[in-house]
Amino acid sequence: MENDLKRCAIIVADDDEGDRFLIHKAMKDCGVINEIQFLDDGQKLVDHLTENLKLSVEKRADLPCLILLDLNMPRLDGRETLKIIKGNSQLREIPIVILSNSKDPGDIRGSYKEGANSFFTKPLDYQNLVGLMNLLKIYWFQNAKLPYEKA
Repeated sequence: MENDLKRCAIIVADDDEGDRFLIHKAMKDCGVINEIQFLDDGQKLVDHLTENLKLSVEKRADLPCLILLDLNMPRLDGRETLKIIKGNSQLREIPIVILSNSKDPGDIRGSYKEGANSFFTKPLDYQNLVGLMNLLKIYWFQNAKLPYEKA
């Protein structure tokens, strides 16, 4: 199972270049071995996923194991992105973790209502960010049973 999950990519959709850098560094510092792809807005994420679905099964790249999604982005924000992905029958099983600066209870409730699997406020301290990335690694790749695991 670990080899299957190693090959699955993690997509981080966040428009802040500094946050992307820190998330990438924190993931590597806590031993995440998966490929990590970064996109800087929700429209690019939706386009990437839907283009992947158009390919034949033989040519189709693997869908991501996990999406980390910021809420406040240009063009298509995380709220609408979440709604689109979870509204697509071929994409809705992909776990989506909201990772946002927002602490607004409406954002939290709305994210879960639209199908988010978890909601975290971005830590202000790098060590706490590493701890959060480690928690996500342990939960999603070592403990959770994911829909694309082989029996």
